[in-house]
Amino acid sequence: MYLRNILVSVRLCGILLFAATAFSLPLVIQAQECPPNLDLEQGTFANWSLYTGTVSGAGGSNTISLSPAGNFTGDRHEIFNRAQHANTRDQFGGFPVVCPNGSGYSMKLGNNSGGGLAEGISYEFTIPAGRNNYSITYHYAVVFEGPNHQQHEQPRLELEVVNVTDNKRIECSSFTFIPFGSALPGFYESPIRQSGNTPVWCKDWTAVTVNLANMAGKTIRLFFKTADCVFVRHFGYAYIDVNTECNNEFTGASYCKFDTAVNVVAPYGFEGYRWFTSDFSQLLGTRQELRLAPPPAPGTLLALEVTPYDGYGCKDTLYARMVDTLRITARAGPDQLYCGTEAVLLGENPKPGLNYRWSPATGLSDPTIANPFARPGITTTYVVTVSSGGGGCRETDTVTITAAVPDTSLRIEGRLSYCVTTGDSTVLLTSDTLSVQWYREGIPIPGAVQPRLRPLIAGNYYATVANALGCRLSTRTVQVNIEQPVPGQRYPVQYAFVNVPRTLQARSFAAEVLWRPATHLDNPGLLQPRFLNRFEADQDYTIQLITTAGCVTIDTQLVKTIREVQVFVPDAFTPNGDGLNDLLFPTSVGMKEVHQFRVFNRWGVEMYSWSPGQAGWNGTYRSLAQEPGNYVWTFSGKGVDDKIYFRKGTVVLIR
Repeated sequence: MYLRNILVSVRLCGILLFAATAFSLPLVIQAQECPPNLDLEQGTFANWSLYTGTVSGAGGSNTISLSPAGNFTGDRHEIFNRAQHANTRDQFGGFPVVCPNGSGYSMKLGNNSGGGLAEGISYEFTIPAGRNNYSITYHYAVVFEGPNHQQHEQPRLELEVVNVTDNKRIECSSFTFIPFGSALPGFYESPIRQSGNTPVWCKDWTAVTVNLANMAGKTIRLFFKTADCVFVRHFGYAYIDVNTECNNEFTGASYCKFDTAVNVVAPYGFEGYRWFTSDFSQLLGTRQELRLAPPPAPGTLLALEVTPYDGYGCKDTLYARMVDTLRITARAGPDQLYCGTEAVLLGENPKPGLNYRWSPATGLSDPTIANPFARPGITTTYVVTVSSGGGGCRETDTVTITAAVPDTSLRIEGRLSYCVTTGDSTVLLTSDTLSVQWYREGIPIPGAVQPRLRPLIAGNYYATVANALGCRLSTRTVQVNIEQPVPGQRYPVQYAFVNVPRTLQARSFAAEVLWRPATHLDNPGLLQPRFLNRFEADQDYTIQLITTAGCVTIDTQLVKTIREVQVFVPDAFTPNGDGLNDLLFPTSVGMKEVHQFRVFNRWGVEMYSWSPGQAGWNGTYRSLAQEPGNYVWTFSGKGVDDKIYFRKGTVVLIR
């Protein structure tokens, strides 16, 4: 079977299962010694072997090349714990990244970056001597892209179980998944795509049994590999979770002596379940959980036929012997400190068939599960009651969560925004705590370790405060604005026509503005007041600009009222270098923009063309002094009334 970008979650349930024969019923065996850290519950990769490498499609075949990688490979091998990731779901598949089998840790194999990379992880263990009736069950969930590549070029996941002693691959439990053609059985398409129109296929958690009957003393290797496509664009990765029960029968096969009912829970993740009496004469149920009320007699043997998803394993028969020896131990967990940031995880991993109830429910994420998160507002002692499904056994345990949330209140004295000329200031105050550290723009301020801070520089300020129990939190961030006054300016002269409104403009950095005097203005409190004068006269204004911080700036503006636009050009000029009348240039009244000013000789040759920044014509052409005589000038520009004005005249150059 084939599959592409893959999320694998493997769960080795460590279930001791029994293979029936035509001549005898399976016998109950003693608990085996669990291989160390097979379940990753140490939160490390101890006893696992990690690999990294590349994938190639050379020669028309897919080749994964792996080398030992040590214990750290960045995001290509990661461990997730239930305490932090209980609610985290895969971005493509939507299933939890921590396997929903009750274990505390899961591992991610590979990433979604592509790059033609490959990853692997393996574990070897030896079946105890004399354990000829032995099975394990692993779970996986898969996500992969399905690019339009040839089969050997596709990203993939390989799940392999090998009898190392006999160098024999256990075929029913080993697969290669490749996204090739239509969707694989049991897969669904993700609504999220990463590489354009390339579909992403997902498969929820699924179980496969590994029948290891008659392999006592043999070494078994589990090997899981992921690889990108050979063109380095499309990714493949996996989540792996291993959980070992290490008991005589699968979870739920034992019950309390005084139970009125018992729930027998089969391994998670198969497509089909069928429960029978040990002689297969009676069908008892077709769901993962079988409820028997009243419980059967101790020693009763149940047979369970499990069917994997089509093409992903072989049908198998598992057994569970019912015993009334269940002993319940309630574990509320160790006493902990809640600092107000990360919620505290209580309890233990859930065990199927048991009921959980926490009291009080205040501050808990869910008081009906085995391991809720706690965020108590005050120090609280929680009591967990664990009972069997039939109600015959009940145990309690307590845990105290000390609420030690630091006081992060931040008081402000003075003004957060002020001008240096006003004499104001800002003082920031925290509560009295064990230690304080002030920050500006996220950087610690050297020596600022007191509850009181007077900022001298504008910026964003906050403090971290810690109490005697070691909890540390940050206060809110406040922005302190300390301004320097903006220097005043004299605006260019503005012209207005008699009885024609003219809009004036002040600088726009201030929060308040006031034009003085208010003469001829419609509203002296606006940035753009309208000026209107019925007479030809000048008016000088002062503009007071006040910022939100209180800084005051005084600008000035002269407005001249005219009856018409005028352009003045001298009749003659003397460019002899004596500093008097050496340049020819226009002077205008009521002109907003000068578009052009040109000078021509008597033959129509352009002697000069004005450009912004030039002072005027100095009587030369191509650096040569021109002869005395008559010259013609032209002028055009835009007036304050937004009309275009043209003027023309003559001037005499005198040497």
